Amino acid sequence: MNMQEAAVRADEILDGTFVAIKPPVHWTHGQSTQGGCDVQRRRAVMTIISEERRGSFLGVIERYWESQGYKQLSVNNSDMPAMYYRTPDGFNVRVLVGSNGQAFFEVATPCVNASKVSPPKAETVGPNYAGKETPVPDVRSDFWSVKSSPSSRA
Repeated sequence: MNMQEAAVRADEILDGTFVAIKPPVHWTHGQSTQGGCDVQRRRAVMTIISEERRGSFLGVIERYWESQGYKQLSVNNSDMPAMYYRTPDGFNVRVLVGSNGQAFFEVATPCVNASKVSPPKAETVGPNYAGKETPVPDVRSDFWSVKSSPSSRA
């Protein structure tokens, strides 16, 4: 596998994760970076995730990643909760919920053969801030932004 192929795989991991988030969220590409033999792909969620809904949001992601066979490496339950996983093919994935309820995703590839890397091809949901500073989330959701916990279903 070369760096371009690894970048495509990282994008597939992110695409699958975002398809699993229901209801869907607005997102933008973050800065993609590459080292001597690895690539990092990033996305930032532009939908406000309220403090009351962060656990539900992370739960959706956790269930999806585990259904794909990803292994949990670490969980941070601080004011900025985060989860770290590794895919069966050695990609490290992370989600971190920062200030203002903004979620940040990153996929880091394993070390692969050096090659040129194209930018991500996925269309963002909402404006694309790639190459610019990502603003604070500004999209309200009737589900993710609400200041109440989701009701339990009987």
